[in-house]
Amino acid sequence: MADRGGFRGGFGGRGGDRGGRGGDRGGDRGGDRGGRRGGRRGRGRGAKEEKAWVPVTKLGRLVQAGKIQSLEDIYYHALPIKEAEIIDNFLGPKLHDEVLKIMPVQKQTRAGQRTRFKAFVAIGDQDGHIGLGVKCSKEVATAIRGAIILAKLSIVPVRRGYWGNKMGKPHTVPCKVCGVTDR
Repeated sequence: MADRGGFRGGFGGRGGDRGGRGGDRGGDRGGDRGGRRGGRRGRGRGAKEEKAWVPVTKLGRLVQAGKIQSLEDIYYHALPIKEAEIIDNFLGPKLHDEVLKIMPVQKQTRAGQRTRFKAFVAIGDQDGHIGLGVKCSKEVATAIRGAIILAKLSIVPVRRGYWGNKMGKPHTVPCKVCGVTDR
């Protein structure tokens, strides 16, 4: 009976080439459908594959080709940065981000309230570049991820100098700064 295939293993051939539940019941259940239990369903399992960056803007193409060597060239010509990968290209491993605040915001609807989450993220390389991103989303994780991208797009250089004594390299903001916090 095993020679003919039959209905026992489902429809199709003998199963050797597709790896499904075909006719021959060998120990190898792999094939191209995933040999482990559960198959290839779900998110977050296995190795993450990095997608290659395909630039969309002219500035992105210039950066990828190596025609622009530093962020200062971009700031000098006042070019708008529309892709977060441009910042990753120059500052990549040096960037540090910090979630400043996550606050729920509500909108009154006919059926009740709709709650969304607003995330504030600061990002910088601790060497003269800083950015702030604000994003609102239904889920906290997506709000944080979107705020990080917006913070990368809003990175600006910080002019440093001296306040008080003139020792070492320029290390602080060169003017009096006032800040007001409400909480």
